[in-house]
Amino acid sequence: MPAEIHFDVLIVGAGMSGVGAAWRLQKQRPRDSYAILEARDAIGGTWDLFRYPGVRSDSDMFTLSYPFRPWREPEALASGDKIRRYIEETAAESGITRHIRFGTRVVRADWSTPDARWIVRTSADQVYTCKILYGCSGYYSYTEGYQPDFPGLDDFRGHVVHPQFWPEDLDYGGKRVVVIGSGATAVTLVPAMAVDAAHVTMLQRSPTYMTPLPNRDVIADAARRILPPAAANRVARAKNILLTQAFYQLARRRPQLVRRALRGIALRYLNNPGYVDEHFKPAYDPWDQRLCVIPSGDLYTSITSGRASVVTDHIDTFVPEGVRLRSGKILEADVVVSATGLSLLPVGGIALSVDGAPVDVGTHAAYRGLMLSGVPNFAYCIGYVNASWTLRADLSHRYLIRLLDHMERHGYVSATPTAPSGTGRPLLDLSSGYVRRALDKFPFQGDREPWIVRQNYLRDVVTTPRADVTRDMTFARRTANARKEEVVR
Repeated sequence: MPAEIHFDVLIVGAGMSGVGAAWRLQKQRPRDSYAILEARDAIGGTWDLFRYPGVRSDSDMFTLSYPFRPWREPEALASGDKIRRYIEETAAESGITRHIRFGTRVVRADWSTPDARWIVRTSADQVYTCKILYGCSGYYSYTEGYQPDFPGLDDFRGHVVHPQFWPEDLDYGGKRVVVIGSGATAVTLVPAMAVDAAHVTMLQRSPTYMTPLPNRDVIADAARRILPPAAANRVARAKNILLTQAFYQLARRRPQLVRRALRGIALRYLNNPGYVDEHFKPAYDPWDQRLCVIPSGDLYTSITSGRASVVTDHIDTFVPEGVRLRSGKILEADVVVSATGLSLLPVGGIALSVDGAPVDVGTHAAYRGLMLSGVPNFAYCIGYVNASWTLRADLSHRYLIRLLDHMERHGYVSATPTAPSGTGRPLLDLSSGYVRRALDKFPFQGDREPWIVRQNYLRDVVTTPRADVTRDMTFARRTANARKEEVVR
C-alpha cells in the first residue's frame, strides 16, 4: 500500500476559490498544515481551462477579485489570460504555489470515524489523510462539456468544436461560423470571432436577456486617481455590489419594469423593434436564468456592423454544407461551435463515503451553502448565481475558519451538520437547461436557517461572520480510548 501523507487541511482545486481559501487559511490559521490538490498542471481552474476566443469574466473584476488583493488593471471586465495571471501572481506572492500538488486528481475520499480523518485517494493511487477536506473545484466537469446528440453530425463537412476544448490551431479567418447557443459563452464568442470570420451566426432556440456594461468603470477610474489602491478598490467594489444586488432585487420584484428597460437598451443599439422582439425578448422573467453581460454592447455592435447575426430556430439536422433548421432554412458553415453549456458535477466528482457507506450528494441537505448534512469535516465552495463567485466563496472560507477555531478551542475532532427531516428546494435556483439537467445530483436546501442558501450578498456579509457555528451541528471529541469519540450536541 502507498504511504499516507497527512495534512490538517486538504483543499481540492487551485483555481480562484482554492487559492483564496489557502490565503485565508495561512493568514488566520498559520499553525495548520495544508496542501492544494490540483488535477491539472497549472493554476487557474476555469481560467486555465477555457481558451476560446474572447474568453473573459462575466462579472466585474472589482467583485470577482480577492478582497485582500485589489484589482489594478484598467478593465472592469477582464480577459481570461489576465484573470489567470492575477490568480498565479496572488499564489506566488503569498507563498501558496509551493503548497500546490499539480497533476493530482482526487477520485475518492472516505471519512473514518475511529480515526477522525479523511482518507483521500488520487487517480495515481496516492493516499492523503486530513482532518478537514475542502472542495474548491467548482460545480462543473472539466473533462466533458454538455454536447447534445445532433442528428446528421457525421454528414457535416466542416469542423465542429466545443468551447471547453478549443483547438489551438483552429483557423476560422474568412470562414462562415455558426455558434450554437445563447449563453455567456456564445455571446462572448460571437463578437470575438466576428473580427476575423467572414460572418458569424448565433443560432439559438430561444432568446436570452443581455445587459451591456462598459469595459471601463468610470467611478473606479476616478477613485484610483485620488485614493490609494486599496481604498479605491473598496469604493469600486462597494458600488458594484450595491448596483448588482439592487438590480437583481428589482428584477425579482418588478420583472416587467426590467423587461422593458432591457428591451429599450437593445433597441438603442439595434434600432429595429422587430429584430429585438424576435431575438432578444425571452419568454421568462429576468434572472430566472443568469443575465449575459456584453462589454460595451459588443454583441450588438457586431450585429449592426453586419459581421454577425442571430437566428432563432431549432436544429432539424446537420447537412454536408451546414445546419438545416426546422423552418427549412440552411445555415451554411465552415465551422460550427457547440456552445451548448456545461456538464454540472457536484464536489468535483469525488466519490465520498462515510465509514464505507457511499454518500449520494443529491440526497443530502446543504448546510449554510458549504457543508453536507451527515458528512463530517467536509466543506465545498460554490458562488452566487446573481453576483461574482468570489463574494460567496470568501464568506465560505471565513466561516470554515471560524468553525475550525471553535473546534480547536473545545477539543472537538469532528463537526457534522444535522439536517431536519424532509426535502427542500434545489440548491441552484435557476431555470437554465444546464442546471435543470443536474438538479438531482446536487444537495437541496431547506426552508429555514441554516439550511437556506440565499442569493443576497448584502445579507450574507452581515450574518455569515456572526452565524452560530454550533447551530444544527453535532460535534465529537476524542475520549481516553483513541478509537472512540464522545458526541456533543
